[in-house]
Amino acid sequence: MSRFGTRDFEDGFRKGKDLQKIGSEALYLMKNMFAMKQLFLLLIFLLTFLGMKAQPPSGDALPGDTYGDTSGMETTSFLENLSSIDAGEVLTGSFTGTVAEVCPKKGCWIQLKLEDGKSATVKMKDYGFFVPLSLTGKDIIIHGEAELKITSVGELKHLAEDAEKSQEEIDAITEPKETITILATGIKVAG
Repeated sequence: MSRFGTRDFEDGFRKGKDLQKIGSEALYLMKNMFAMKQLFLLLIFLLTFLGMKAQPPSGDALPGDTYGDTSGMETTSFLENLSSIDAGEVLTGSFTGTVAEVCPKKGCWIQLKLEDGKSATVKMKDYGFFVPLSLTGKDIIIHGEAELKITSVGELKHLAEDAEKSQEEIDAITEPKETITILATGIKVAG
């Protein structure tokens, strides 16, 4: 019989199986560690993304600056007397006014002072664009659709919260309000 007997061969075979098992477990752990690392990086990315505070765009809102799609603005008629709009009527065209307030969180809405002293709420169509806070106090031309709507208490409170009104002012909102709402597709700073 040779130096290595059958028993030695069986022991060696068993050790080889053990090494193979250890190798496959190590490979399994390495794959899991790689997956865990990817998951950890994804989690950090999501937390960073979600942690960023939405802000209005920066800029000085100079005369001639545009926001959104203003391509149809030059070819439409200006509708001067927006205050005489009737309930259910939708006016499409360009409107002018002075910006009284811009949403401080994202620049996603504007409170507009109209020429006759009334006001209108301007929202950007499909949240497709935002405006800078520096637009406050400036005359603008808005292209879009205007209509007289009943704004719910919930919506009025939401707008007040966005405008960072005091809790007393928010709690004082108890009834819906008839407001002129403009759904803007584009805005241009007049001048």
